[in-house]
Amino acid sequence: MANIRKRKPVHPGKLFKLDVMDELGLSITETARRLDISRKHLSAFVNEKVPCSAEMAQRIARATGTIMQSWLNMQASLDVWEAEQNPSKDIVKIEPFAA
Repeated sequence: MANIRKRKPVHPGKLFKLDVMDELGLSITETARRLDISRKHLSAFVNEKVPCSAEMAQRIARATGTIMQSWLNMQASLDVWEAEQNPSKDIVKIEPFAA
């Protein structure tokens, strides 16, 4: 059986807020304008209400000089952790294949 991580990975929106917006003193309004997205969507992202989409990762990477893949990897790690913590009943009832 795979080793399941106990610590929840950081949501990319939280990291973006702490390491980019807060460090640069950017407001939600100014950051949303610079990313060319709605203030509402950015707020949902940094407050961990919506995941980091490929488009959001691309916008953030372009604005920060980072790699799009790093933002998507953070989201994927979080998605995997959440799935491991809360497997659906349909998943739990699947029997492993015989070796």
